[in-house]
Amino acid sequence: MAAISDTAPMLGQSRRSGKTIHPVSVESPSPAAAAAAYREVKHFKKWFPWLIPTFVVANVVMFGISMYVNNCPKNSISCVARFLGRFSFQPFKENPLLGPSSSALLKMGALDVSKVVDKHQGWRLITCMWLHGGVFHLLANMLSLIVIGIRLEQEFGFVRVGLLYLISGLGGSLLSALFIQSNISVGASGALFGLLGGMLAELIVNWTIYANKVAALFTLVIIIAINLAVGILPHVDNFAHIGGFFSGFLLGFIFLIRPQFGWVNRRYSPAGYPSQSPSPKFKTYQYVLWVLSLILLVVGLTVGMVLLLRGVDLNDHCSWCHYLSCVPTSKWNCNTEPVSCQAESLGNQYTLTCSNNGRNSTYSLFNPSQSQIQGLCVQLCR
Repeated sequence: MAAISDTAPMLGQSRRSGKTIHPVSVESPSPAAAAAAYREVKHFKKWFPWLIPTFVVANVVMFGISMYVNNCPKNSISCVARFLGRFSFQPFKENPLLGPSSSALLKMGALDVSKVVDKHQGWRLITCMWLHGGVFHLLANMLSLIVIGIRLEQEFGFVRVGLLYLISGLGGSLLSALFIQSNISVGASGALFGLLGGMLAELIVNWTIYANKVAALFTLVIIIAINLAVGILPHVDNFAHIGGFFSGFLLGFIFLIRPQFGWVNRRYSPAGYPSQSPSPKFKTYQYVLWVLSLILLVVGLTVGMVLLLRGVDLNDHCSWCHYLSCVPTSKWNCNTEPVSCQAESLGNQYTLTCSNNGRNSTYSLFNPSQSQIQGLCVQLCR
């Protein structure tokens, strides 16, 4: 849910430039031969970004469908921007993000642990990534995705960045489901934090080919820390952020590894360049990080999935972990228990009493639907 600042794997000045690499300092070959060699360098070429824009469009379309399914005028007593018809928003007290109701999101595939465990709806771990709680939530995530994702796709291509995004989103959903089991969860934040984690891993695994690497590392760590700190606010699923970040961090060592410049120079040197001493494609530390990351990722996702399907609540085994997602202060509390109300009717008069805080109110309703009563209950309890 938190906006993510602009950064990219190119935080430090790389020794590469566009599609080329700097040639060795020897007598230059003919311009035609040099140009042909430069065109052949594939390991540092710029890709045309189309997948990330497609993801953005898909998220926007899914939000539109969610609002259509929500149909506020039919299912709620009051709506925001009612002139939008069935695309109008739920009342601010029910959803301050300008979006649909929780029941509409649940119909669309929001992450609900009870449905994953008891009704075997594991697909919700993926579908929740494409849903958003409101306009503000959608804008924050999509702007971040455009800024970060397009630059990553230009550098590494749609296959690797697409897998990084999707698997990180799954990792974020998994950790969220293991800790937040009383509410639904939606959003692409876990996948976005996966891209940030991948960028950090890319800087580390390709450490030798970057200049100004310490400054780049410091800047990226500060950006990540700020965005994780935003996650301690109420109603922000920081467990999805953390799970997505660590999944993306491990995936970065697997998908975003770069060959060494010596190997690239030797492979793409045009005719007329002297032969160079053999240079390995990857350094030993790159291979070690690749293997360790692959093992940790597979083990982590497997163990997490087994614990989830067994109905394990990790809060029972970690008394302080809930502070990672919300820290209570004098300005807000972290109570996220589902709201419920007792309803009494006398003719068209309905009296609702919130079970959470004891508040009650009477409404004049004519044959209200269950969703209308639930919406009034949410407003009353908040």
